[in-house]
Amino acid sequence: MAVRGAARPTKADVARLAKVSTATVSYVLNNVEGQRISPQTRAAVRDAADRLGYRPNLAARNLAVGGSGVVLYIVPRIALGELPMEVGSRLTTALARHGIVLSLQFETDDDRNVIDAVTDLDPAAVTSVFPLTGAALAAVSARGIPQIHLGSAQLRAMGALHLSIGELRIGHLAERGHRRIAFAHSDIDRLRPLGDYWLEGLRIATRARGMPDLEVATFATDGTGAADQVRTLVDDGVTAVCAQSDETAFVVLHGLRQAGLRCPEDLAVMGVDARPLGAVSGPPLTSVGFDARVIVEVSVAAMMAELGYPTEHDPGIDHVATLIQREST
Repeated sequence: MAVRGAARPTKADVARLAKVSTATVSYVLNNVEGQRISPQTRAAVRDAADRLGYRPNLAARNLAVGGSGVVLYIVPRIALGELPMEVGSRLTTALARHGIVLSLQFETDDDRNVIDAVTDLDPAAVTSVFPLTGAALAAVSARGIPQIHLGSAQLRAMGALHLSIGELRIGHLAERGHRRIAFAHSDIDRLRPLGDYWLEGLRIATRARGMPDLEVATFATDGTGAADQVRTLVDDGVTAVCAQSDETAFVVLHGLRQAGLRCPEDLAVMGVDARPLGAVSGPPLTSVGFDARVIVEVSVAAMMAELGYPTEHDPGIDHVATLIQREST
């Protein structure tokens, strides 16, 4: 039976069980030609690998024998604008130059396809625009596979992204005289970690200015109760809302219209991720757009370093985000 646990079985574990050297394990499992290894020894190595549940690390195998490694890219089930697909498309080309195959996996309710891909492909790393959650996170963590996403330890340059975005948004609103600001969460549980990530950056930016702490409200995706929530915020003296995404900002705008209030006169609204529909919402939505090219450059450099591949330079994130000012603020 395969032994499963938090630590992935290593080549050394296989060598000890098969009573051979680690070099022999590499030769057998990588099908290296020109080595004089008996059928009995080959069988012993493969049997030990099966019993331990060992799978060769694809990045290490790529470095050793010139093969092609696999990295999983998880596409969010919930629409988050064009960024995830653009990043995935650019990553496919960028990683291919290094001999790495990018396998796109789309999130589902039960994450079954991601779990199966982790088991069947034994990826060298798993990457996504935003952090993994639920069963997918558990499967990747259990096998000790590196996870690379915006804000992860590997992407140190991106680690402060929520701080720079928070400063950009709060700075924009503060310049327009807003001090009582609220944050609009989505009611979709899978997106809660992302909302909390943006919220932390906003809170730090407001505290740095001596502004009151943000009020927090959760808006239903279908707009249920949005009008009442908007009225409550306005009655509490809130003059602007930073939503966790453009989609959530659209719900807040819907609540404003249902409540008979005006934007931005009664309540300014600001999104993040710059969906194209924001240009034609009522009113057109102020948001923050991301430069996929910069994100890809930083992501690829981090992946190469994490996987042991050389990198030519360490790109920065000075121009990763841009304020797109429209009529909602």
